Amino acid sequence: MPAYPGDRAADIAASLGTLPSSSPVSEVARQLLDLFTGGSIEPGTRLPAERQLATTLGVGRSAVREALAALELLGIVDVRPGSGTYLRGTASELLPQTLRWGLLIGRRKTDELLELRSGLEIYVARLAASGAAQADLDALAGHLARMKDALGDLAGFAEADRDFHNALAQAAGNEVLIDLLDVVRSLLQVYADRAVSGTEEAQTAVDEHEAILRAVSSRDQDGAASAMAVHMATASIRLAEQAG
Repeated sequence: MPAYPGDRAADIAASLGTLPSSSPVSEVARQLLDLFTGGSIEPGTRLPAERQLATTLGVGRSAVREALAALELLGIVDVRPGSGTYLRGTASELLPQTLRWGLLIGRRKTDELLELRSGLEIYVARLAASGAAQADLDALAGHLARMKDALGDLAGFAEADRDFHNALAQAAGNEVLIDLLDVVRSLLQVYADRAVSGTEEAQTAVDEHEAILRAVSSRDQDGAASAMAVHMATASIRLAEQAG
């Protein structure tokens, strides 16, 4: 492997942005994976130190460490104790590794992931309706307001949408469930970011999220589950169209 060129640390760090506070491990892994598969980083390049990545991304070092461990399992990076973490292959070599985990793996597996995500999200909505604190409700309302403000900005809309669902999972209060959703959402993220293609679809999504929030705020567990089921049905159709 080539020696680590010092100026590449700055280049890599500059290509990354501060992450939202929710789901830090999956977000770190997703940002790094997006960067690595973009083709701008040469195989064998040593990555910046965990401390530098954590500072750049605005997360704790443990989140960076766990994300790198996950990418090592995928075969994306090589973690060498006492030496550093190195990018293993080129973009064309890395992409099949992500395929293995369902990022772009074909209709059948995508459909199964969509079914799994729907079931998890519906259960999350039910749990959130029973246990959400006022701070959780305020956070959800804030993300919904951002969605409404971003109807003409689909990238901003997708970010606010993700934050709403992440906040709902936090309100559910089940860490295992949160971790499972992180995995499934990450596998579907390549489609999810493009799932809403116009203001009409965005407005439909806003209406569905409003119904979810109303039910959660009213402590209506059945209503929250039903509202999420409606949202997941339309969202899954859009995601499946992207994957098809």
